[in-house]
Amino acid sequence: MIQINTTNILFICGGAFVGLDSVVSRRQGAKSIGFGAKVTGDEKKKIGELLKGVQPEDLLKFGLIPELVGRLPVIATMEELMEEDLMRILKEPKNALTKQYQKLFEFDGISLKFTEGALVAIARKALKRKSGARGLRSVMEEAMLDVMYDLPSKQDVQECVISEQVITQGDYPVILYHNHVEEKKLKTA
Repeated sequence: MIQINTTNILFICGGAFVGLDSVVSRRQGAKSIGFGAKVTGDEKKKIGELLKGVQPEDLLKFGLIPELVGRLPVIATMEELMEEDLMRILKEPKNALTKQYQKLFEFDGISLKFTEGALVAIARKALKRKSGARGLRSVMEEAMLDVMYDLPSKQDVQECVISEQVITQGDYPVILYHNHVEEKKLKTA
């Protein structure tokens, strides 16, 4: 066995920690009388608000081992991502997911466009799955899989437009050819 001196190692643990909010809620709920006690129930608090009150004892009750909790001197929480946040993640970063797909299509000489409704639908689907920003990729993959397979083999494709219906109903996107427009309403299975 190899021994490592962890004195100068910073441990960073990130993740959703599903269920940690209920541990914090139980601990905070125990303070129902006395000065500083909250009259309103903790069940109405947003998960993000509850997690701001995480203490090392909560991490222990959650199931982390004391040796690890002792190496986490600072506990910082982040706000839950909202629809607007996911929309910004889809569009704004230099390597945004939409830009990655546009670049892939560009290799085949095809312009890829997303309607605002499509982006909203992608964000909402990811929110519904409770998978955060990582969920954006899986939603996009589901919607784009057939199109990415089909379009490179077609001739004269100029543009592909992803609409809200492509994301929500599985419709085939609008395909613009150099000399005419073709729109398919049924997704190929």
